[in-house]
Order: sequence, then structure tokens, then C-alpha cells
Amino acid sequence: MTAKLWTAANAIMLAMFVLSTVVQFNDPDAPVWIAVYAAAAILSALEIRRSAPLWAATALALIAFGWSAWIGRQVHNVPLSALVAQWEMKDLRVEEAREMFGLIIVGVWMTAVACASWMRRKGARAKHS
Repeated sequence: MTAKLWTAANAIMLAMFVLSTVVQFNDPDAPVWIAVYAAAAILSALEIRRSAPLWAATALALIAFGWSAWIGRQVHNVPLSALVAQWEMKDLRVEEAREMFGLIIVGVWMTAVACASWMRRKGARAKHS
């Protein structure tokens, strides 16, 4: 992936994570969701500058994947159509399924950021060898 494309992808994800952070303020358990999405936004912003810490992106990816697996045990049979059928949260299982997919998105993107950080670190070591 070219540097400009990677920067653009991180900018898009930064915007998505900021939006995801903002819409959590009316959630009953807002602080934890704000923390997750804000952390993903911060790491995406750092990655635009190629300075996202490998440890932080890896930790957030592991947390997101682990948490989504935990939620997934309870919502495995929610149809995908139910996730977009309405904006309101009238069904707890639909809300949890949406949360699970949000965490999967965070996990996937943080894995990509961690891989990019690792590749930079590996490249820097090769230059100094």
C-alpha cells in the first residue's frame, strides 16, 4: 500500500472513530465505549504521522477482539438485517451485536496499524544493522 493511500485510510478511520466516540455520549455505558473509540481515533491519528506505538495498537486489538468474542457468545443468532433495520436501540441483542461489530472493526484496524508499526520497526532495525 502506498504511503498516501495508507495516510488516507487512517484519516478515514480517524473520522469514523471520532464519530463513533461522539455518538456514545447518550449510551448508558458511555465511558467504556468512548474510551475504546477514542483510543482507536488517537492511534489512527498517530499512525497518520507514522508514530503509533506497536504495543498500544496491539493491546487495543487484543482487547477489542476478546471483548467482541465475549459479546458474540450471546448474539450469534442476530440476523444482519436487524442491525440496520432501525436506529433506535429497542432490542438489547441487536445493540450488543452492533457493539460486537464495532469492536471487530476496531480490532481489525488496530491490527493493521500494529502491522504497519511493526514493519517500520523492522525496517529501522535493518537500516541500523
